[in-house]
Amino acid sequence: MGMIEKTTRMNFLFDFYQALLTDKQRSYMQLYYLDDLSLGEIAEEYDISRQAVYDNIRRTEAMLEEYEEKLNLFTKFEKRQETIDQLLLVVKDQSSEQTLIQLINQLKEWD
Repeated sequence: MGMIEKTTRMNFLFDFYQALLTDKQRSYMQLYYLDDLSLGEIAEEYDISRQAVYDNIRRTEAMLEEYEEKLNLFTKFEKRQETIDQLLLVVKDQSSEQTLIQLINQLKEWD
């Protein structure tokens, strides 16, 4: 996974699971991923070592991945988005009613 994909994924996971993080974890992730601050800048702001910031962010990333593994909120969201995109194509295409019904039922399954 490239850096851009990882950043996008972390932003989504953070979005879904931030309520489960501590204030400190939330702050570091927000500054690093959303505000694009460097580890050094965050370390300076909190008056701690760059390594401490790095360790905290890595641990938080692992936690977010663990939450996703158990709860699948992001995966379900992605699947829903894909199905919605397909639905839009079908509607524009005026395709078969059967395909429409199938896609709509697919959306129902993930909740």
